[in-house]
Amino acid sequence: MIKLNDYLDERKKDPEFLKAYEEIQPEMNIIRALVDARNSKQITQKELSERTGIAQTEISKIENGTRNPSIKLLQRLADGMDMVLNISFTPKSSSTNIKK
Repeated sequence: MIKLNDYLDERKKDPEFLKAYEEIQPEMNIIRALVDARNSKQITQKELSERTGIAQTEISKIENGTRNPSIKLLQRLADGMDMVLNISFTPKSSSTNIKK
């Protein structure tokens, strides 16, 4: 059985795959951050929905990547978890820079 990281490392050798993979990373980072934050607070999507007034189905769509949340929506989710929303810009590492 092949491990996911080994599979990704192999696929990233394909320039087209690597470009597509890097393009979705910001969305994946948001999804990961939301799920990790919710899990760290040990609350369900339903509980977060009740705290924020955001439908559980909308939270699910954000977490599964089928809905892109606005900054305002992310702020409401952060407030519902009693957390601060931080957004940052960081330099790309030279290994992930794609020449345009």
